[in-house]
Amino acid sequence: MDEKRPGVIIIVIVLVGVILLSKLFMIQVLDDSFLRRAERNAVQRLVDYPYRGLIYDRNNKLLVYNNPVFDLMVIPQEFKVKDTTKFCRIFQLEKEKLIQKYNEAKAYSWVKPSPLIKQVSNTDFAKMQDYLIDYPGLFIMTRSVRAYPDSVASSTLGYIAEIMPWQLERDTADYYSQGDYIGHSGVESFYENALRGKKGARYKMVNVRGVDKGSFKNGQLDTASIPGKNLQSTIDLELQKYGEKLMQGKRGSVVAIQPKSGEILSMISAPVYDPNLLAGAAYSKNYLKLQNDSTKPLFNRPIMAMYPPGSIFKVVQSLIGLQEGILSPNTTYPCNKALVACHNHPSPVNLFGAIRNSCNPYYYQAFRHIINQEVSSNTYTDTQIGLDKWRKAVMKFGLGDQLGIDLKNEKGGSVPSSQLYDKFYGKGRWKYSTIYSLSIGQGEMLVTPLQMANLAAIFANKGYYYTPHLIKAIDGKTENIPEEYQKKHDVGVDPHHFELIQDAMAEALYGTAARAIMKDITIAGKTGTAQNPHGADHSVFVAFAPKENPQIAIAVYVENAGWGGRAAASTASLMIEKYLNGQIKRKALEDYVLVGDFFD
Repeated sequence: MDEKRPGVIIIVIVLVGVILLSKLFMIQVLDDSFLRRAERNAVQRLVDYPYRGLIYDRNNKLLVYNNPVFDLMVIPQEFKVKDTTKFCRIFQLEKEKLIQKYNEAKAYSWVKPSPLIKQVSNTDFAKMQDYLIDYPGLFIMTRSVRAYPDSVASSTLGYIAEIMPWQLERDTADYYSQGDYIGHSGVESFYENALRGKKGARYKMVNVRGVDKGSFKNGQLDTASIPGKNLQSTIDLELQKYGEKLMQGKRGSVVAIQPKSGEILSMISAPVYDPNLLAGAAYSKNYLKLQNDSTKPLFNRPIMAMYPPGSIFKVVQSLIGLQEGILSPNTTYPCNKALVACHNHPSPVNLFGAIRNSCNPYYYQAFRHIINQEVSSNTYTDTQIGLDKWRKAVMKFGLGDQLGIDLKNEKGGSVPSSQLYDKFYGKGRWKYSTIYSLSIGQGEMLVTPLQMANLAAIFANKGYYYTPHLIKAIDGKTENIPEEYQKKHDVGVDPHHFELIQDAMAEALYGTAARAIMKDITIAGKTGTAQNPHGADHSVFVAFAPKENPQIAIAVYVENAGWGGRAAASTASLMIEKYLNGQIKRKALEDYVLVGDFFD
């Protein structure tokens, strides 16, 4: 009996196998109803793209919103075209472009959708909508592009564009797909995770002709998209618009900061461009045009351009000298033009007079005493020790490194060290006479316009600053602001030293920037004229106002505009008037800046 059992089991298994194979044969070969049903209907997954978060100014005026556009998508496996000429006429597409896009879609995926025509306008969509049923494998996906009602702050706000291959590779969260839009610069890029929202998905049944047969499983698997979070920026729209008007036809930067918070009120990179140029179907053509423009409108000067600070750095030298006890209000030096060139003014001068008259020989001599404190009998070693100590004090002012603004690609400028000069000249082969140009903010010293504005905020606050930033609230909540923008930074100089500095800066306008003076508001400022070996010097000015209760700190840098008391000081003064008074009464000064002829 036991010997027959294995044979019975084998017979049973064979019979079951035969039955299953027979049934499978009937389904696949004799009965094609299953095949016909599969061909008639397929499940199509459609991404439900979220609305990107809106961006407002500090007074809740809209800066950036969304415009709906349509992408014509193609699934290569299902796509069929009998009359190519007719198809190209209906969809306004060249034959070569059709072939190119179809081949790109096949290379990406045979069964997944790819864009055939991107960013179709409402008008064009209405024309092609009725023909979609005639072409299997085509469907419309709704997207949105950015739009800018006032066309300002392009470098600050940034733009969105299709995700790059290298960005896809770094997408560890696997959120993005080929063809998705992502912030590429400015606020759009830095706050991408907050602005982008969360994708949803819809599943629908379509037949072989692409006709919608309704939701799959009554929509049980569908998920709704979640809109991105709205951002309230620190930018003052009206001040930004006015500043861009003043900088028309010029190259340079304007950065205005609210001193007590670090909030950026205005950030201008001139020449400016219309941000709407990089939104919509003409993005590629316009981007290439802007990129090849010799004036470099895509170069974000406030955070990327680095210049010698010029005479505005004399204020920092004064504060370091006061804190170290090397300078006092009564420290007096002659205006010895044999040491370094200077303009005509009374001599000798004390510290107040040196700031007021921007005396170069004064700071040549003061800086030498800061650097050479005779801590070593070897002059070269003494200079090295003094320079490195000085450098640490300077960097506390937010110089020589990135400030940490909420924008990418910020440059840090340069505060030279002894290692740098060892590399240039050799160790023990340089001394004060080699580096004296640092005394007046020239030589190897470099700062960004953002750092200049931050210096003005430090002078206004009497010794501290908050990291400059562009975000005021995320999703309506101020507590969502990153902690680093709420941290107070002390520069290591006692507050009482700033009283003389502020008084001297207010008086300095009468000596070097009389055009900037306002009757009803006391402006404390410092001019600078940064040397330029390639042409006319650059005009520099930093200021804060009102002196008694500072509400705005500003830096203006106008390239090739000469003396700082002209272009830069005039522009800054008008910006201060606009922000504090809301209107401009000095029309003659406004016309002077708008005309831009600063050498008469």
